[in-house]
Amino acid sequence: MTQPDDDARPTASHLEGTLSSGQYWQSWTVDQPGSRGVQATGVVVLVHGVHEHSGRYRRVAERLNAAGYAVYAIDHPGHGRSPGTRGNIGSMAAAVAGVDLLARLAGQRHEDVPLFVYGHSLGGLISLQYLTGTPLDRIVGAVISAPALNTGAVSAVEKVISPLLSKLLPDLGVRSLDANTISRDPEVVRDYRTDPLNHAGKMRARTAVEIMLAVEAMPQRLASLTMPLFVLHGGADRLMPPAASELVRTHARSSDLTLRVYEGLYHEAHNEPEREQVLDEIVDWLDAHLKA
Repeated sequence: MTQPDDDARPTASHLEGTLSSGQYWQSWTVDQPGSRGVQATGVVVLVHGVHEHSGRYRRVAERLNAAGYAVYAIDHPGHGRSPGTRGNIGSMAAAVAGVDLLARLAGQRHEDVPLFVYGHSLGGLISLQYLTGTPLDRIVGAVISAPALNTGAVSAVEKVISPLLSKLLPDLGVRSLDANTISRDPEVVRDYRTDPLNHAGKMRARTAVEIMLAVEAMPQRLASLTMPLFVLHGGADRLMPPAASELVRTHARSSDLTLRVYEGLYHEAHNEPEREQVLDEIVDWLDAHLKA
């Protein structure tokens, strides 16, 4: 892997910069790099979902900061402030490489504390792809939220045609996503729709195929995953059915795996009216695994 670019612009406890891949990253820290003040008890590498960006996790980061965790987040290729065609991740390998660069950067800045990965939706799939490959050995556990592990809506014809579209027309819009499915909180939905850093169009052909191929291979890959896992899902998620999280429990070989389904919640459990309960349970799980 290439080494991360250490250039950063501090603004209070918030940092931002650009990785050697060109991708944008930002962090919310409980201490400045090199400071002798309060140190983080752990670091969370946050991996966002499709068509959104790392900035939508500010409130999540602030809750984790309050518990003593530094949070580092990246914008995937074609997302947020990272370069590329809006909505096109380029490749699953590129997205995974970005997470690896960010984890290494976070590890360099916080040398003596454990690292966790927290991935939501597409970010959950990317995180699992990373963790079943060659992740940084300091990562001691992962939070996986509503992972994009369901291609049940893809027809047999689409499975044949999609790879060709991905190659010839990678930026073609092929599938619409309904913003109303992300949260029962109308303010969250309104903010999502008006956020200029979100991709408002259909899912790109290249992104759809990269997801499809990763999902098809994931059950076999999960057999190598043994680290502690906290998998969570909204029970009323219409964008990604809870069965997607059940797939992780079925195939991962972790002896320490918690699956939490929140009945009645939509896709973004961390943005639902019950968000405080969800985030409290995530913090409790992280605290319990600090010395894993």
